[in-house]
Amino acid sequence: MADYTRRLPVYLLLDCSGSMMGDPIEAVRQGVKALLLDLKGDPQALETAYISVITFDSTARQVVPLTELMQFQEPELQARGATAMGRALEVLMDSVNQEVRKSTETQKGDWRPLVFILTDGKPTDREQFERASEALKGMKAANIIACAAGAKAETADLKKITDNVLMMNTLSAGDLARFFAWVSGSIKMTSSKVGENAGAFELPPPPQGFVVVP
Repeated sequence: MADYTRRLPVYLLLDCSGSMMGDPIEAVRQGVKALLLDLKGDPQALETAYISVITFDSTARQVVPLTELMQFQEPELQARGATAMGRALEVLMDSVNQEVRKSTETQKGDWRPLVFILTDGKPTDREQFERASEALKGMKAANIIACAAGAKAETADLKKITDNVLMMNTLSAGDLARFFAWVSGSIKMTSSKVGENAGAFELPPPPQGFVVVP
């Protein structure tokens, strides 16, 4: 695509810790696959949405840099280790700083990024998390949505990152499929509105059975 295309950067931060082993991580793999398939069928998303994936276990890494939909290759997701969510937030901030184009006097930059965080636990790198969550909130560089999945997920920690926190009670394949379908709907809604109002940030209603954390 041409350099002057204003992109909608989308970052997926996915918990791949050991507690996601088995059916949950397979459901996440299938969810990412369905998400991409759905977005590729939407002309506006196809034109504007660029996707990146950051995974976190005992450390964090950007496994897919910001990539246009047609070039996106699904990452190999494996569940193992702890929950280095703080490190994941640092990787996110570095990636946004390096990849998201800023506006200049002569050219508008990318649209404000969308960030979706999915976790079934709480950060095991507590000090790093506290520092990174504060820094990320201070950056005000993205619209962030976090989802606490299952009974052991800690919503209070996610609230330190963003006011937009969803909770789903289980890690079932059905709930995870609904989450990724909702992420897709959120991206399509945002990509369809970016040209109308640059400041607009609107999300579809949460999936049935999901709770918006006040």
